[in-house]
Amino acid sequence: METIKRLWTKYKEYILYLVFGGLTTLVSWLSFYLCTHVIVMDVVPANVISWILAVAFAYVTNRKWVFESRARGGRKILREAAEFTAGRVLTLVIETAFLWFTVDVIGWNDLLMKVIISIVVVILNYVISKLFVFRK
Repeated sequence: METIKRLWTKYKEYILYLVFGGLTTLVSWLSFYLCTHVIVMDVVPANVISWILAVAFAYVTNRKWVFESRARGGRKILREAAEFTAGRVLTLVIETAFLWFTVDVIGWNDLLMKVIISIVVVILNYVISKLFVFRK
């Protein structure tokens, strides 16, 4: 039991990021699937909608549980949210360019490409959040 407590203490942030990152990815994939296969939208607008929903979910969960932000007051929280969103805009551009090229230009499977780029995006988002947004 002591080993589990020690491991939890040491890796808590990573574990929580993976859990909430996984849930964020699920929000993104599910909304992307609904947009592209139920509503039948093109991949780029569908990806933007899925991104907006995922970023809103991610900010709340990352702020509260993963990085345990201590920012208080309207200005500090607004700045933090803006930095978080800016980092996510960067990865949105990367993700959207990848999807456009691999799906619209080359013709590869949209869902497979979404899975592949999501892995890269999760890693980039952690680095951006850790180093630039929720730094202690």
